[in-house]
Amino acid sequence: MTAYRRPRPGDPAEVGTPSAVDVTVDGEAVVADAGQTVAAVLLANGSDTWRTTRVHNRPRGIFCGIGACHDCLITVNGLADVRACQRTIADGDAITTQHGAALPTTSSTQSAPAAKAGAGPVVRVAEVVVVGAGPAGIAAALAAADGGAEVLVVDNGRAVGGQYNRQLPGEFAARRPDRLQHEWKAFAQQRDRFADHPRISYLPETSVWAIEGLRLWAQTGPADASGRRPFAIDAKAVVLASGAYDRVLPFPGWDLPGVYTAGAAQALAKGQRIAVGHNVLVAGTGPFLLPVAESLVGVGAHVVALLEANSLATVRAGWSTDPLVAPSKLREAVGYGALLARHRIRLRHGWTVIAAHGTDRVEAATIARLDNDWRPVRGSERRVDVDAVCVGFGFTANLELAVAARCDLTTGPDGGPAVAVDANQQTSTPGIFAAGELTGIGGAALSTAEGAVAGTAAAHHTSSASAPSPAPQADPAVRRAVERGRRFASALSRAYPVRDGWKSWSDADTLVCRCEEVTRGQLETAADDRRLEDGRAMKLSSRAGLGMCQGRVCSRTVAAFLAAPGDVPEPSMKRPIAVPVRLRDLAEAEVAESPGIKPGTTEEQ
Repeated sequence: MTAYRRPRPGDPAEVGTPSAVDVTVDGEAVVADAGQTVAAVLLANGSDTWRTTRVHNRPRGIFCGIGACHDCLITVNGLADVRACQRTIADGDAITTQHGAALPTTSSTQSAPAAKAGAGPVVRVAEVVVVGAGPAGIAAALAAADGGAEVLVVDNGRAVGGQYNRQLPGEFAARRPDRLQHEWKAFAQQRDRFADHPRISYLPETSVWAIEGLRLWAQTGPADASGRRPFAIDAKAVVLASGAYDRVLPFPGWDLPGVYTAGAAQALAKGQRIAVGHNVLVAGTGPFLLPVAESLVGVGAHVVALLEANSLATVRAGWSTDPLVAPSKLREAVGYGALLARHRIRLRHGWTVIAAHGTDRVEAATIARLDNDWRPVRGSERRVDVDAVCVGFGFTANLELAVAARCDLTTGPDGGPAVAVDANQQTSTPGIFAAGELTGIGGAALSTAEGAVAGTAAAHHTSSASAPSPAPQADPAVRRAVERGRRFASALSRAYPVRDGWKSWSDADTLVCRCEEVTRGQLETAADDRRLEDGRAMKLSSRAGLGMCQGRVCSRTVAAFLAAPGDVPEPSMKRPIAVPVRLRDLAEAEVAESPGIKPGTTEEQ
């Protein structure tokens, strides 16, 4: 085990000393600080695996770091299947290793408060509901509130900022949090205005797990905790700003503990001051790999190499298609170049990782030079000793709520699925707006601009329900920012394309679906059955996409493997439940449909 926490005296954020918290792991007391997640406690105490898979008993730990993949499931206080990366520890927590499929203990189920007979869930009312508090969500909330609407922001994080502006826990008492991210001053000003706005209410650590028309179903409380009650939110307009998560392409050994998404490595470094290893390999494509390397260096890791799968010629040609957008990032690129040189990190264009090796965790990786289609060049393979591999090949939009709301989808600049919107960020579903990475991967600046447009339009929608009128035009500067951001997104996709040659990295024994442990060979065997005429039949036959993550990690990969030449693969996302919710909570939600509860009635939470 090599993941560790950097000693605080040298921390660039000048993190203080949080109060100690009494926590046990498998009955043994461990060192834990207030504000840490369960995953951070385990990593800092020398454990990077804490469960085994249901099918083949393989070791697993953290992978995505943001609650999407469900690799890091563990039992806390007798409650099974808690996502360790999302659950903040509390005094007295008893953490237990989880082997295979697990059921809650009797004590954990009895700890949940019983629902009152005949009492349905709380129903809150808001004019504009914003889902997500990243750059797009914050901008949308401020614009809608400035437009006169009462705004409720629902976010599953402990603090605003999302993945881009991830903040350290308040318990860490960081004196220089600005050293952990770029553009901190602008974010801090926006965050403070958000907190002080009289027309904005904020619900942190709250998950929206379903949407029906303009009614949202949510739960507030620590992620995956027992005893939570669902409640409904009735809105006049909804802005979806749910962001995206890392796209990872499969290769032999990618399911070994010690292989992380690039986002997980950054989330642990920026949000918990944890390094995922001593000797770390960063690989994939896109400029996001640069701040990931920076974050790893900031917590004391040695980045062995940074491998960009696209050749330097491809990157230059992509940016040159729109020379006006590249200079906006030139200063930032120069800063990253200086960082790599200072720490002697080699940036290799046209290389990637094609295999990870180890028994119970990563011990080495095979890297190779790629041709223009991303096929490994014969004879270029090199074996590198590492204890962590961080990979990221762009992002996939978090579309669950948009699909549930029956919003039309389109193809984003990077070729992935995205929500279709008009000039005012209005989706095909009346009253539902979308902004940020949900509408196409384009970065924080575009997300912020789209959020401002969506918030302005949503506020107008709430006031014009009885007397429809044309939506007001957003500030011209904001419109220009949207146009500039979309041009940047197009150039970005041309500079860092994902080529089809990645399919050659895997073989028949390579896992494709991590949850159900479905291999590529099993998937292709199921695809050969001509009786399987639709995606649902394919899922039922192969079981790919039917696990805990519900296809978030594998669906785009599965679609790409099965697509005919020339097809644009899109994941099959028909899930009415967007995030994990327990059956007893669904049972309580049913009460809301009884005659005793009328939509729109409110109760004090």
